[in-house]
Amino acid sequence: MCQQTRVDTAIPYYHRFLERFPTPGDLAEATEDEVLAAWSGLGYYRRARLLHAGVKEVVAQYGGAVPRGAEERRGLPGVGRYTAGALGSIAFDLPEPIVDGNVARVLSRLDRIETPLGRAETERALWTRAEALVAGPRPGDFNQALMELGALVCTPKAPGCGACPWAADCAAHAAGVETSLPVPRPKKKPVPVSLTAVVATRGRGADREVLLERRAQGELFAGLWMVPMVEAGPTQLALGDEAAGSLRDDAQRCAREHGVSGTLEADPRGEVIHVLSHRRYRVRVWRLSAARTRPESPLVPQRLDGLSELGVPRLTHKILSAALPSHES
Repeated sequence: MCQQTRVDTAIPYYHRFLERFPTPGDLAEATEDEVLAAWSGLGYYRRARLLHAGVKEVVAQYGGAVPRGAEERRGLPGVGRYTAGALGSIAFDLPEPIVDGNVARVLSRLDRIETPLGRAETERALWTRAEALVAGPRPGDFNQALMELGALVCTPKAPGCGACPWAADCAAHAAGVETSLPVPRPKKKPVPVSLTAVVATRGRGADREVLLERRAQGELFAGLWMVPMVEAGPTQLALGDEAAGSLRDDAQRCAREHGVSGTLEADPRGEVIHVLSHRRYRVRVWRLSAARTRPESPLVPQRLDGLSELGVPRLTHKILSAALPSHES
């Protein structure tokens, strides 16, 4: 959970996840919907699917216990060099290195590594240094202390060099360049994507249902439940009278392509902005009531009061809130 998510954000999810799935067997027997529902809100849902797959293999192949051997650990779904090292050092007290964002920052400053993160030579230097440092007593404690040093002392801005046990040995501190390191990897701006979403509902009150589709494997948001959407094309249309016809055409096309019909409102309910690391979505939201589906439609009716039991991403909740003001994510 803490890969690409802050610890303080992950903690409540972690506790709820362990309450829901207290043993590897419980998690292995759970459905993907149950796992994604427990993960919902953390984002980067591929992590949850890989965790689920990895635990299934641990239960099936190793009797529910994570294997001690490094090769076996690296063979589990979703376990790369960092996760394998964390398991090896913390769980088995083996001298295996880890390099996460906090560790990379500490070591980049300690050795004054001035090549950008993500570059092959930078990664080699970081892992070589981490491997040398962990070769001592209590490797698990050392790796956790190294991560904590980066999180609490050797921070991205205004590092607390006066409290750092390595200050005297830090090449970046000696040169007064600690705040300029590490050199970040070049970032690409999120690609703008304009979408049209149709929130199709039927029924009233507590029995009201919304029609959702489960995204296929290999697609973005794979395995998660989404409202029908289509790409509106590269032109960034503006809401207003001039664009109203084109916008409605997109909504009608969205409904048609997803095999649903009903009463489409005359105007969109508004728009939602949702930013991921690589895409910036602008979604115009339409409401369609008294929904009916054709046999080939991929849409499945889901009760609004039961969405907490499904893997529903934040984007879907935003869209539902725009179309149905009473919906709370």
